[in-house]
Amino acid sequence: MDVSKAIELRRSVKAFDPTHRMSDMEREKLLSLAMLSPTAFNIQNWRFVLVQEPDLRQQVRAASWGQAQVTGASLLVVLVADLKAWEKAPERYWKNAPPAVQEYIVPAIGQYYAGREQVQRDEAMRSCGIAAMSLMLAAKEMGYDSCPMDGFDFDAVGKLIHLPPNHAITMFVAIGKGVTEAYPRGGQLPMSEVVVTDRF
Repeated sequence: MDVSKAIELRRSVKAFDPTHRMSDMEREKLLSLAMLSPTAFNIQNWRFVLVQEPDLRQQVRAASWGQAQVTGASLLVVLVADLKAWEKAPERYWKNAPPAVQEYIVPAIGQYYAGREQVQRDEAMRSCGIAAMSLMLAAKEMGYDSCPMDGFDFDAVGKLIHLPPNHAITMFVAIGKGVTEAYPRGGQLPMSEVVVTDRF
């Protein structure tokens, strides 16, 4: 399936076959592709929490107002941002670059993020959003459906997954074998309303 077709066919599906099991190879492929998603300064600040224990899934579902896709999906990914990834041995993000590039860009990481908590958070949210789309498109290509989610109690889920300090949950992506068709698209705005040339 080409990218254009995956974008056209990807829809938010909320009913999955709860008996379907994704293979380790499929799971690894999905995550490997998501890990190719771009991040500013290549700091790779996304973290993918795979909620697999049945009891934990049930607790996460309770914190998600009972939404069935939390337990029905073959794979539930909680996308978490490490807000301090930028300061954790940043030279490793550029270890394969030429020395001149390393000497320029590694110090620039700290100069850009240090003391700018809102920038750190904004960047992390962007990174996880891009990674979520990569996950969903890769899933579609592999014959899976998906559902991005933010309908849950963030604090409660954070406690359930033992969210570390300086980390923030951004969203869920539920992935599995859909058992119902997605509703027709609710209504796309015209391009003339959403595309702006040069200035508003």
